[in-house]
Amino acid sequence: MASRLPYGVTPEQPGEGQESVWDYPRPPALEASTKHLVVRFGDVIVADSHAAHRVLETSHPPTWYIPRADVDESRLRRSSARSTMCEWKGSATYWDIVGDDGAVLEAGGWSYENPTPSFAPIAGALSFSPVSLTCELDGEVARPQEGGFYAGWITRDVVGPFKGIAGSWGW
Repeated sequence: MASRLPYGVTPEQPGEGQESVWDYPRPPALEASTKHLVVRFGDVIVADSHAAHRVLETSHPPTWYIPRADVDESRLRRSSARSTMCEWKGSATYWDIVGDDGAVLEAGGWSYENPTPSFAPIAGALSFSPVSLTCELDGEVARPQEGGFYAGWITRDVVGPFKGIAGSWGW
């Protein structure tokens, strides 16, 4: 582990039941999970699942992908606000989220409709960021990853430091 750490980075020591993001692989890995995920936009439940996948990448808290069957598609509309390309997963499709009151969160979720072969299990699954939404993992509200670029869910079961903090762009 120490050989791949950026200069000056000291990983936090995980406690019982915790994982260090510095033990996650690069390139990232995909892992199925039966943990309970709930995503809310205000009071509206957008997604509720026990069949998600998480992406594990060195220095990042997990990013979660929820199967389309567990997402309220009436709350989604395809977004033209954003487009990105991931070197590992491929081209992302963004989705606006619509609330009961007509409020819209532009590009509030994203998916990989035709991901690379390594990420085929998440084809069409939706991911959401805890920056603008309430994202819960087994009842715990996730904290957002700093920096605004990444969308990892920080919960008590992962320790960092996490990419996104000041000075981490080159990690």
